[in-house]
Amino acid sequence: MTEILNEIQQAVIVGKMPQTQVLVQQALDQGLSANEILNRALIPAMTEVGARFERSEFYVPEMLIAARAMKEGLALLKPKLAQASVKPIGRVIIGTVVGDLHDIGKNLVGIMMEGMGLEVIDLGVDVAPAKFVEAVRDTAPQIIGMSALLTTTMTAMKATIEALKAAGLRDKVKVMVGGAPVTHKFAETIGADVYASDAASAASRARALLQSN
Repeated sequence: MTEILNEIQQAVIVGKMPQTQVLVQQALDQGLSANEILNRALIPAMTEVGARFERSEFYVPEMLIAARAMKEGLALLKPKLAQASVKPIGRVIIGTVVGDLHDIGKNLVGIMMEGMGLEVIDLGVDVAPAKFVEAVRDTAPQIIGMSALLTTTMTAMKATIEALKAAGLRDKVKVMVGGAPVTHKFAETIGADVYASDAASAASRARALLQSN
């Protein structure tokens, strides 16, 4: 049993999507639970991918193909996880702020977070502060993640935090921000809780936040 879990890990890490699907199905057919495959193969694989990225052994293309392989494996597990009432470790809302239509980085963050065992609600791009507030009110996430790829749209992050305060929701959710022009100093200035410089750190920090609660 351990051997096939190791094989799944390696297939995800190197981004072999068809092989990941086949191996995950084989593991299920051999009687391994979806929860076991998630926690002993997919999550460790994405943790390793993130570590390799931080060591500059992997770059964005390698992360993308690994994330896509993981997503296909996870798709086979989701129905069985639901049947077994296995709950994600937490819920995260993500979105690219209003005025910004970039989504590749945000999408990668979402896939990486799912690979870490989080439930991700993706609001898409061009998300207005009011839409973030509505989503927080409706779905009660522990974290919201905002992305901006343009310096001209970074101010929407502050506007969203102010909108959360006005709605009385700011103390109910952690705010994570990131994107090419965003810095740790900017995140502090606008009152965000967490700054993530890339998808790997966004996923690992989100998981750490949820596990600490």
